[in-house]
Amino acid sequence: AASHVIPYRAQGVAVMSVLAQISTVVIDCGDPVRLAEFYSKVTGWEITDSGEDFASLAGGEQPGLAFVRIEGYRAPGWPDDAKHAHLDLTVSDLEEAAGRILALGASRPAFQPGKDQWVVLTDPEGHPFCLIAGA
Repeated sequence: AASHVIPYRAQGVAVMSVLAQISTVVIDCGDPVRLAEFYSKVTGWEITDSGEDFASLAGGEQPGLAFVRIEGYRAPGWPDDAKHAHLDLTVSDLEEAAGRILALGASRPAFQPGKDQWVVLTDPEGHPFCLIAGA
């Protein structure tokens, strides 16, 4: 049988084999186009597909980001033990980036556990995401 294992290369040397690579992170929501437009403005990624029930973004060689309509969608709370996943976005200046992203329609919850290391924001539909200080 043919192997469908993708070799993983670090500095040109095959280190291990992987069975799959992440191609897209899909987020449930009520309005896929609205969220795709928000994240396109935040990341600079291009909207590659959109319709009433689905929208996607691409950012070069990184995994894509997509949004799918769920009837009766309810946003996760923050902080809430029922929250299962969130995005971390690296920015060069936490407060400057937070201010600009808030102007695009994000919200800043009162609970901020990151102190000066990260900032928690929520997108226009309530999904939490973190801004992390980096390059």
